[in-house]
Amino acid sequence: MTVVPPAGATITGITHHRTRLNGVDLHYVTAGSTGSTVLLVHGWPETWWAFRALIPLLAESHHVVAVDLRGFGDSGIDDPDNTDDPDNTDASDFSEQAFADDLHELVQHLGVGRVHLVAQDISGGLAFRFAATHPDEVQSFTAIESSLAGFGLEALADVNAHGSWHVGFLGTPGIPSLLLPGRERELLAEWAYPMMNATDGAILPTDIDEFLRTYSRPGAWRGTEGLYRSLFTDDGATKALAEASPLTVPVLTIDGANAPFTELSFRPVAAADFTAIRIDGVGHLVAQEAPAELAEALLGFTGRIDRGDRIGGSHPRE
Repeated sequence: MTVVPPAGATITGITHHRTRLNGVDLHYVTAGSTGSTVLLVHGWPETWWAFRALIPLLAESHHVVAVDLRGFGDSGIDDPDNTDDPDNTDASDFSEQAFADDLHELVQHLGVGRVHLVAQDISGGLAFRFAATHPDEVQSFTAIESSLAGFGLEALADVNAHGSWHVGFLGTPGIPSLLLPGRERELLAEWAYPMMNATDGAILPTDIDEFLRTYSRPGAWRGTEGLYRSLFTDDGATKALAEASPLTVPVLTIDGANAPFTELSFRPVAAADFTAIRIDGVGHLVAQEAPAELAEALLGFTGRIDRGDRIGGSHPRE
């Protein structure tokens, strides 16, 4: 791994890394030097910066890794006009399988053994695919305000049943890349974050600026298009995978404003201990809105697993 200086905002106690895996330059940050490893996977419209307040809380007792998915943050993007990369060797595959393979390659690269995998929002599908196909690399699975194709995610695209227009829009090949450059602030700062956030003061203008820094770079919507398009190209693949390889590690679901959506989505794909938690009084962006409550839930869950305790249950956190 190569240690690199931060390209944008950073926090005390973390190290920035860049490494080439699975045909893409991945950027990730690490913190903490003791305990089991927690791998944090962001959603949309986020980057690793979504975990800025959570990482220090987890790093007190865990080795923490937060990755920028391909096409997001400071990780690689395919740009045929990039004169700095004349061979066009950056990422060009933004399928859900490619995202999942990146996680597999990253865990192998880190050499840390099995990880506590934590995914939120639209990254739940790629994280499930990774965990289901590489169970020997995952110690536990946590989904935060998330869903899966075939298990509820498609409902979010149904505008006639209270779904949101942005799901179909972002998943339409080429349309975000055509229409959004130059309008990133209008979408993120004036619509997405006000709509998703229910906690005053949780997300500052400087945080929005950091997200906009990378969502405004050339080709920045390729990753988003790939993640959202996976819903429309799934064609039953996730259900088939869940039937053949359900999650055999302990599963934790954490819901915020959309409770019990995450629990109902992931319970059918879990074949081992299952715990569901609801954090009240927050919106969709749990890691950014309630990092202390989220850390408490994650540390309790991972701690019991690391000690070998039996887990399971369902309860709110108020």
